[in-house]
Amino acid sequence: MKNATLIGLTGQTGAGKSTVCSLIENMGFIIIDADKVSREVVDTDINCLADLVMKFSCGILNENGKLNRKRLASIVFSDPKQLVTLNKTIFPYITARIEKHIDELGQTNNNPVVVLDAPTLFESGIDMRCDYIVSVLAEKDIRIDRIIQRDGLSGKEAMQRVNAQHEDSFYTERSNHIIYNNGDHEELKQRTTEVFEYLLEKIAKENSENA
Repeated sequence: MKNATLIGLTGQTGAGKSTVCSLIENMGFIIIDADKVSREVVDTDINCLADLVMKFSCGILNENGKLNRKRLASIVFSDPKQLVTLNKTIFPYITARIEKHIDELGQTNNNPVVVLDAPTLFESGIDMRCDYIVSVLAEKDIRIDRIIQRDGLSGKEAMQRVNAQHEDSFYTERSNHIIYNNGDHEELKQRTTEVFEYLLEKIAKENSENA
């Protein structure tokens, strides 16, 4: 990927990363959605689906042979060891597909700035490809409420998902910038704009110096 800059965008579930992603997409950033890539992989890569069945049994499949994501989620979010197994199984396939998308963007755009929207950025190891990393964080109770409203889960189910996440320090120690989303939408928009406009200026300066 020649002359391209990759910004990793990650954070805890329910923190508001998707909202931040929408805001920066409106700013003109090119976005790669790792969750979308993940869905593409399990829907189109038979080898990936076969590996998942070997690890979790045929019980994770629907009658049509497609992955039942909700059934798989109930398994991995109730057992940290199973979540590790899932990640080890699927990450190589997702990473390869993301690398392909990045290479394609590098071929068709001049000095592109690409944002990789990836909730498991660090776990997948693709953070090593990022020039900058931005994490979105929020208080635990706020995240639980958002997950309940967003996904229609029970309080117990939402708590399981939050407990499966890393603590704030995991992200603060590994990120260049943190966006806290404990307030209203306008506060989030202001902070997001500040961070990404700063990054654009910094990247433009670096590209100019390296020209």
